[in-house]
Amino acid sequence: MKKIEAIIRKTKFEEVKEALLNAEIEWFSYYDVRGVGKMRQERIYRGVVYDTSYIERTMLTIVVRDMNVERTVAAILDTAQTGEIGDGRIFVSAVEDSIRIRTGEHGDISLYDVE
Repeated sequence: MKKIEAIIRKTKFEEVKEALLNAEIEWFSYYDVRGVGKMRQERIYRGVVYDTSYIERTMLTIVVRDMNVERTVAAILDTAQTGEIGDGRIFVSAVEDSIRIRTGEHGDISLYDVE
């Protein structure tokens, strides 16, 4: 099993969500996050200076079977990529175990229903 964490633009969230559902990834968590990147600038709006060095993004956390890693990453890349600075990052790490609280099932079977 792998844990995929993706930090994407907030404006791309709905497109990424649809792409994941089309790739049969039906469960994930997401959070609104802030970060600091290379881009540092101030913007002036109606005479007030705003610091835009804090970048608002959405972070997705997805745990998938090993066989679903490539299509999950591809779905995120294909829809979140704009080619501009600030598109985000994808991190893939190993997961030792998963336990479904309701049934006590361990491993891959705990991620999805067998139907």
